[in-house]
Amino acid sequence: MSLRTIIQKTRMSICRCFIQRFGIINALVGITTMATSSLPKSLKEFGYDFNVDGRLRKFNTETGLLTDEGFEFNVSEDSQYNQKRYEALGEVINEYVYNLLEKEGLNRLPLPKKSSVTVENRSFIFASSDALENEKVIVLIHGSGVVRAGQWARRLIINDSLHTGTQIPYIRKAKELGYGLFVLNTNDNFRVIKGKSVKIEGSANPHEHLETAWKDYIGPSNSKYVAVVAHSYGGECITKFAIDHAKEFEKKVFAVGLTDSVHIAPPKKFEHVAKVFRNWVCSDKPLDAPVLYPSGDIERVSAGHTVHEMSSSSCIDSLFRFIEERYKSAHNASKA
Repeated sequence: MSLRTIIQKTRMSICRCFIQRFGIINALVGITTMATSSLPKSLKEFGYDFNVDGRLRKFNTETGLLTDEGFEFNVSEDSQYNQKRYEALGEVINEYVYNLLEKEGLNRLPLPKKSSVTVENRSFIFASSDALENEKVIVLIHGSGVVRAGQWARRLIINDSLHTGTQIPYIRKAKELGYGLFVLNTNDNFRVIKGKSVKIEGSANPHEHLETAWKDYIGPSNSKYVAVVAHSYGGECITKFAIDHAKEFEKKVFAVGLTDSVHIAPPKKFEHVAKVFRNWVCSDKPLDAPVLYPSGDIERVSAGHTVHEMSSSSCIDSLFRFIEERYKSAHNASKA
């Protein structure tokens, strides 16, 4: 056999090998695509619901009743499918929590307030019915990542409870104390339009979202006393806002409670920020125990928990005591 014949046969074998291999890959990709495109669109379709304690539990397919079984991540040998399924559940959770906010009496407000863009392609926040008229309001800001308005941590909502993972306890406590509420949605930054991911006008990133929410709603409201509760990267958002808008911030904001914030304190022009802030950080120390912090930074105390996502839930009572003390001080000072 000539060298040319050997080469030709080898080429043919290699080509057949590649064709077969890519055929298998394409088939697998097709299976994965079909599987992920047909993922459930509701909790019921997933086979789950929240029980009376706010914990996600699996349905018994025979009785239709909730069991004590929690969420099962690994339902397939395909790890990509499991992850896609988890993300799809997260999208369902977003809508579920939005509905909870509305059941708590909060309303969706478009962001920006005025725009030529359709409402569906704008972002939105939630506000209590008295938010624009109440002289004292609380602004809730979640952290970065996949969470949306009304959430502290998706992982906790799915694997622990609505009580620890959502902002519902904060909303109820704020209303009980007579505060109006603004619940921001700082991670709502894109819309898919004609198959393309497009940045939302006025909400292209968390900082811009906060700026627009303040310009359109919080700033023009009748509020004289504004408190802010911000978790994780939400702390960076409100810290930057306070530095960039010092006069507006000092005029309206009397207290900021951070929960395990990831903000960066600048070396200068930070005094007006630090004096009204307190940061409840993860620590093995008892709740409210002092925690060392760099000179010039925001005061730190223990959140009474060592897990980052649990910090907001763990320190809620202490944080509201701080807000109430600060409110009484600010209110008395204005009447003097």
